[in-house]
Amino acid sequence: MRVAGLGYRSGTPLSSLSALLAKAEAKGGQVHALATLPEKVAGLQALGRARGVPVLGVAVAGVPTPTQSPRIQAQHGTGSVAEAAALAAAGPGARITVARITAPDGMATCAIAESKGQDA
Repeated sequence: MRVAGLGYRSGTPLSSLSALLAKAEAKGGQVHALATLPEKVAGLQALGRARGVPVLGVAVAGVPTPTQSPRIQAQHGTGSVAEAAALAAAGPGARITVARITAPDGMATCAIAESKGQDA
């Protein structure tokens, strides 16, 4: 299973999230689900519906990530919400296939993880 993790600020336009997801998918392939913090799920529902994929809310604290943001570490207990959400939702043995990328407006990040056994 290939999952896109998204971290985003309140008020991020759907168009920005959609463009960011498209950029990540161009690097890592089409995703089967979107993942984010539980309290942010509602903000991704429209994108999930548009893409025909579920939106999953996952705990990210303590999930090790390839990239590190000191601010995010202090707020959420992980180095990257996008990477941690993707890894947590993809399940045990998942790996990052697209490291955190940031939207041009700086309002959102996206990463892709795949479950063990998936091709990149």
